[in-house]
Amino acid sequence: MDNGTRDEMLSRLAEAVGSVTVAHPTRVAVDGPPAAGKTTLADELAVVLRAQGRDVIRATIEGFLFPKAQRYRRGEYSPEGCYLDNHDYDALNRVLLDPLGPGGDRRFQHAVYDRTTDTALSPQVSTAPADAVLVFDGVFLQRPELIDRWDLRIFVSTAFEETVDRALIREQGVMSAADVERRWRERYIPSQQFYFATVRPTDHADIVVHNGNTQQPAWEARTP
Repeated sequence: MDNGTRDEMLSRLAEAVGSVTVAHPTRVAVDGPPAAGKTTLADELAVVLRAQGRDVIRATIEGFLFPKAQRYRRGEYSPEGCYLDNHDYDALNRVLLDPLGPGGDRRFQHAVYDRTTDTALSPQVSTAPADAVLVFDGVFLQRPELIDRWDLRIFVSTAFEETVDRALIREQGVMSAADVERRWRERYIPSQQFYFATVRPTDHADIVVHNGNTQQPAWEARTP
C-alpha cells in the first residue's frame, strides 16, 4: 500500500496507463460505488494523460443508461433494478469498447443516452488513433459482461457511509436529503453489496485507490 498526495496518486495511475502495451486504444475502467469519487478521479487522470500528449476519450456509464421506464420498472428504490435494469451493456460493447479493442476498427460513439432528457442519443462516429486512451468511469464495470473489455481496471474504494455523506452534499438542490438517504440505503448500497459479494471487484482490479481522504489517498496494485 502506498500513500501520498493526490498528485502523486494520479502520477502513479498515469504511469500504469503508460505501461499498458496493446496494439489498440488503452481502455481504462474507473469503477466504484456511487459518490466514491470516480468521475473526479477520471477527469483528473484525463488531464494528466493529455498533458503527457495522449489522445484521451472520456466517457461514462451515465451515457449508457436504459430509459427511465426500464430502469425503474422494479421500483425506483429497487436494488435488483439498479443491478439488472440500469445499463445497456450490449450497446456499450458494440459502439465503444469493442471498436476500441483487439480487431476493432476504432470507430466509436461515446454515448447512446442523454439522462437529462431521457432520450436516445446518436452522436457522431469518431475514429480513435491507435495510441488513444479511453478513460471510462461508472458503477459495476467489472461485471461478467464487461470485465474482459478493459486493459486497466482501477477501483475507487470509499466506505459506504462516506458515500452517503458525499451524496448529501453533492445532490443539494437536486433532490431532498431524505430522498438521497433512501436512494443510497435502499437502492445503491444494497446493489453494491450484491456486486461485491458476487463479482469481488477489488480482487480483479489492477489498482485499488482508497479514496476516503481525497487529498491524501492510498493506493495499491493488485494481482488478480
